[in-house]
Amino acid sequence: MNIALIAHDAKKELMVQFCIAYSGVLSKHNICATGTTGKQVSEASGLKIRRYMSGSQGGGQQISARISCNEIDLLLFFRDPISAKPHEPNDADLLRLCDVHNIPVATNIATAEALIHALERGDLDWRDIVNPTKY
Repeated sequence: MNIALIAHDAKKELMVQFCIAYSGVLSKHNICATGTTGKQVSEASGLKIRRYMSGSQGGGQQISARISCNEIDLLLFFRDPISAKPHEPNDADLLRLCDVHNIPVATNIATAEALIHALERGDLDWRDIVNPTKY
């Protein structure tokens, strides 16, 4: 599966710790991330990550484009719901695209753990049935 990672600044350390904890599962998949998140996760966990631009420079939009082209299967987007972000409209567009393309998305640690366990068990293979021509 192709997994995308995005984390707001206040959630980057949480994303790093999550990826370290689940590196065994994540290492079996293709991972991409926005620039700073990808750098921090890769350095801390040893995971191979394709990095895009930082979120503020359009990295989230690059991931959105991959979602639009059916090239992302799962999004882990650890958002900071407390402080307002100047790029919140882009975040909303990204989440809307996940809904349009039936991409499982986690915006917090609890949902991310549920998805990673489902991924480990093979429960996310339903996408092959819904969209068999994708692969």
